[in-house]
Amino acid sequence: MRRAVCPGSFDPVTNGHLDIVARASRLFDEVIIGVLINQSKTGLFTIEERIEMLGEATAAYENVRVASFHGLLVDFCRDQGAAVVIKGLRAVSDFDYELQMAQMNIGLSGVETLFMPTNPLYSFLSSSLVKDVVKWGGDASSYVPDFVGERLVTRLKQN
Repeated sequence: MRRAVCPGSFDPVTNGHLDIVARASRLFDEVIIGVLINQSKTGLFTIEERIEMLGEATAAYENVRVASFHGLLVDFCRDQGAAVVIKGLRAVSDFDYELQMAQMNIGLSGVETLFMPTNPLYSFLSSSLVKDVVKWGGDASSYVPDFVGERLVTRLKQN
């Protein structure tokens, strides 16, 4: 079985993330969305909320599942039986960082990294940017699933 991991924080999931997952799901038998538990960062949404939103956003894909992890990505990949990491690249600046991570991952465990160029519609998009737009009253509805946008508005009103 060809299995791949799409890792990230997904705080929140964007249409850019979902584009990469959808494309990866056509290439692999199973795609695991790995939600990183980063204890040094406080997210807007809890890990459980992110997993729930990702599950809802990817429900149409029978070969996609969502799991959380902490620690090294390569350890998560090994535990999941995945030999490939899928990373979306928005710009050259992403490549510089991701290449270093890919080289470290293959050196640590032999896990390959496949880079996918982001759909030009989403080349500027990030979770942080979406949060900022919504925080200041802007409309980010074309950049996230509707239910994510609603949750963003509700959460940011609370803060």
